[in-house]
Amino acid sequence: MSHPDLFSLSGSRALVTGASRGIGLTLAKGLARYGAEVVLNGRDAESLKAAQSELEAEGLKASTAVFDVTDQDAVIEGVAAIEQRRGSIDILINNAGIQRRAPLEEFSRRDWDDLMSTNVNAVFFVGQAVARHMIPRRRGKIVNICSVQSELARPGIAPYTASKGAVKNLTKGMATDWARHGLQINGLAPGYFATEMNEKLVADAEFTDWLCKRTPAGRWGRVEELVGAAVFLSSTASSFVNGQVLMVDGGITVSL
Repeated sequence: MSHPDLFSLSGSRALVTGASRGIGLTLAKGLARYGAEVVLNGRDAESLKAAQSELEAEGLKASTAVFDVTDQDAVIEGVAAIEQRRGSIDILINNAGIQRRAPLEEFSRRDWDDLMSTNVNAVFFVGQAVARHMIPRRRGKIVNICSVQSELARPGIAPYTASKGAVKNLTKGMATDWARHGLQINGLAPGYFATEMNEKLVADAEFTDWLCKRTPAGRWGRVEELVGAAVFLSSTASSFVNGQVLMVDGGITVSL
């Protein structure tokens, strides 16, 4: 393969979970701009249709698949439907995730269960369902969205930190089991990005001042800055990269 083709995604199909907004939508657009046909997943059909229209307005190839990633039966059925009706899933971006904030001693069982269901169970459910189709083909890319909290903790989000730590090690486990079948499974870990999930923190001048001083790059990340890493992990360029977590964090995890 020639050098210009290393990062090309032409001819591939990517399933992106949690793709109606935020990081998921940004990554879906990024992969589509590099040639992938993208399947946008979420639970809200109307929001997904709006996202699809955004991509199609740019001339990008996109479709939608509405199913709940926390429901294993729905995941298996949804993935099978994509494979049968649209063709093989070559790339999975396991992005769906939620955040819940509260002091740990006050954290509710319901919020804990919601976090683990969406942030951990869904990564396993969708990853397994997609891998079952990839393994016989002996090729496929799975990119699990981890976090700076896969490595670090801060007050008020201990359960979220636990969930993203689990995703990091699940990524390693997937690679250990599935690399021999020709799959590459890696993690992409955003640092602090100005997203809807973080809008309260972005609006908090004191937190933003702390973050900019704590981060060597001195600023919040922009979601489009995640696209290059996602394309790399989804392309032939990463053909011998497996079980790794690529931090895109402005240097926050390497500096005291």
